[in-house]
Amino acid sequence: MNIGKLEKVDPRQLWLGEASDFTPWLARESNIEYLSEVIGLELEIISEEKSVGPFRADILCKSLVDDSYVLIENQLEKTDHTHLGQLITYAAGLDAVKIIWISIKFTEEHRAALDWLNRHTDEKLQFFGIELEVYRIGESSPAPLFQMISKPNDWSKAVTRAQKTAELTDTKLLNLEFWTAMRAHFEQSGSKLKCQKPQPQHWTNFAIGRSDFNLAAVASFRDNFVRVEFNLLGPKAKDRFDLLKSTYEDNSREFIGQNIEWQRLDEKIVSIVSLTTHIQISDKENWQNPFDWLLLTLVKFDTFFRTKIKQLP
Repeated sequence: MNIGKLEKVDPRQLWLGEASDFTPWLARESNIEYLSEVIGLELEIISEEKSVGPFRADILCKSLVDDSYVLIENQLEKTDHTHLGQLITYAAGLDAVKIIWISIKFTEEHRAALDWLNRHTDEKLQFFGIELEVYRIGESSPAPLFQMISKPNDWSKAVTRAQKTAELTDTKLLNLEFWTAMRAHFEQSGSKLKCQKPQPQHWTNFAIGRSDFNLAAVASFRDNFVRVEFNLLGPKAKDRFDLLKSTYEDNSREFIGQNIEWQRLDEKIVSIVSLTTHIQISDKENWQNPFDWLLLTLVKFDTFFRTKIKQLP
């Protein structure tokens, strides 16, 4: 067996400039998808080099999980105080709630600064530090590697907020625990589904590749059921629902399940396609059963609808 040697490559050999080379490369769909996998968000690019006062942010995105803004700042040098200051300026100017700082080398003080911001800022503001490295094996093409060196601690923030405000009921705390355990279960299974930060509510959202659409998992501890929903939002929701229903309703029953429900909901701004199962979720020892059903059903919904909504006008 021939075993190659991993060789580190200077990123400057691939991208001479940040704005001229690296930012356009990162903004390609396949590359932003790779970054999405690393940080656990599904991103949709809004603009490159967006003006924020006297500065220009590298890439502005939207998180398709919760519709929040995501700002990406690139640096083909080691981190410095100037870029850290720019990140905070951009966040204020754009009301961005997720900040991604990419650099080829994070100093210890800047890694510590991001960790400190994640501990002490509002829970809606999140900072990610991504270190960029490039490797090749022998004569192979060089391959970029994104490594997360700083990320938010969602669980500790939620618990801290609960302790400070004492606003969470026992049911809300149980919801928070359920979604946190479910997300860990999904990650251990290797699922690529992008789940939002666990919240003390009876649902949690997942991105499905386009604005004005999402998937949701719903859990009721009172009535012992879980449900998966495909949600259509925005001003075109009803027209898009009618088109999808007339074209794909029969196929959805074959692929997802015979009991799938298509609900136009004329009195609401949202239309929903859903599948529900009654299952014991009150007992924490049996949570793997609803987790497994939700994972299987979410994957079915994602596989069935993702490509179809991308083809909609």
